[in-house]
Amino acid sequence: MNQVITIEATVNSPINKVWDYWTTPEHIMQWNNASDDWHTPSATNDLQVGGSFTYQMAAKDGSFSFDFGGIYDAVVPHEQIAFTIADGRKVQIDFILEGVSVKVIEAFEAENENSIEMQQMGWQAILNNFKNYTENN
Repeated sequence: MNQVITIEATVNSPINKVWDYWTTPEHIMQWNNASDDWHTPSATNDLQVGGSFTYQMAAKDGSFSFDFGGIYDAVVPHEQIAFTIADGRKVQIDFILEGVSVKVIEAFEAENENSIEMQQMGWQAILNNFKNYTENN
């Protein structure tokens, strides 16, 4: 059993917008990167139990790219998404209403190649990009 890492951010936007920006490919492509030298040139998302998603993540200089994808295990609109990544690790995202904001809590099983700290920082950076993109668009 892999260690579970939990990250979170409070997004100062309505739940409908948070959900839409989290799940719609054209929005995912705008926020899904951990640093400014990376981007997501393509994204597909079949948001239903048993459906799949694939986000192509690439260095902007063209030096490296990979597909991040998985299969949905649970989809509860405006509340929760759970999926299994292609490598078998589990991820759960909870969307919790807090007045006019939404707390997004993401728990994921760590992989064994990078340090826990590096994984937490990378996933938190992506979540922070999501927060900033959602609040400012």
